[in-house]
This record gives sequence, C-alpha cells and structure tokens, in this order.
Amino acid sequence: MNTEQIIDFASATTAPEHYRPAAEKILKGDPEQSVRNHYSSPCSQFHAGIWEGAIGHWTVNYTEHEYCEILQGVSVLRDQHGTAKTVRAGDRFVIPAGFSGTWEVLEPCRKVYVMFEQKA
Repeated sequence: MNTEQIIDFASATTAPEHYRPAAEKILKGDPEQSVRNHYSSPCSQFHAGIWEGAIGHWTVNYTEHEYCEILQGVSVLRDQHGTAKTVRAGDRFVIPAGFSGTWEVLEPCRKVYVMFEQKA
C-alpha cells in the first residue's frame, strides 16, 4: 500500500448514483437521493462516501452500523416509538445496526457516511 491509494473526498471524482426509496417506504414528498460511494473495502462490508437527500419522509431499517456527519441541511430521525432526534449541519452520530423508524429531510441534506455491514 502507498499514499496513492488514500481516498481524498475533496478531490474524488466518483460519479453520483441517483435513486429514491422504494415506493412503499415513502411517507411524504419525493425524496430523491444520491450517493457518491468513494470507497468500498475488498470484503464489501465497509463503505464511505457522500449522501444527499431532497425533502421528503421515508421508513428506514438499518442492517449496517453507520457513522454520519451532516454537512448541510436538517433531518429528523424517528424511532419506531415515535421519539425524534433532529440533526443538522455539524452534527456527528452513529446509527447502530437494527435501528428501525423514519428519516425525514426538512431542508436538503448532505452527509458524510461511513458504514459497516456485519455478516450474519
């Protein structure tokens, strides 16, 4: 390994993948999203990149552990009991695998993500 293999998010030229949550998961709006997955480990369990989401509200079920750093915007995470956590630019947090609830983007959101998917 050498420094040429270090992934610098500021200069990465990863093309965005555009998508929407499955129709049955959308609760409100048209939450178009994009992801620039700058890195995936050879075992495909570890991923890191930039995610962007438009205003909308959808259900989530995390099978992976995810570290997030909100770069811009405001979102609300709600657990299956309805308890809410608002996250905004500057917030850093981890969503553990097994979290179920909803993600609502109130202002267009951009985040750095780092995910680890445990194998069963």
